[in-house]
Amino acid sequence: MTEDWLREALPPVGDAELSRDLWADMTRRMVQRPQRVAWLDWALAGLAAAWLALFPEAIGSLLYHL
Repeated sequence: MTEDWLREALPPVGDAELSRDLWADMTRRMVQRPQRVAWLDWALAGLAAAWLALFPEAIGSLLYHL
């Protein structure tokens, strides 16, 4: 019964093969666009540094959550 529901909800995929290799496009996009760091990432890094400066005993907790 459950298998029938799954078959109805997810019909079989036809031809799943790619028509071309996407790796060349991906490397081209990586070279063209320079990597930027968002302001939120800098803010989180600053908060983490300030937190560790104020509470150095929290280093273990931070490393555990990373």
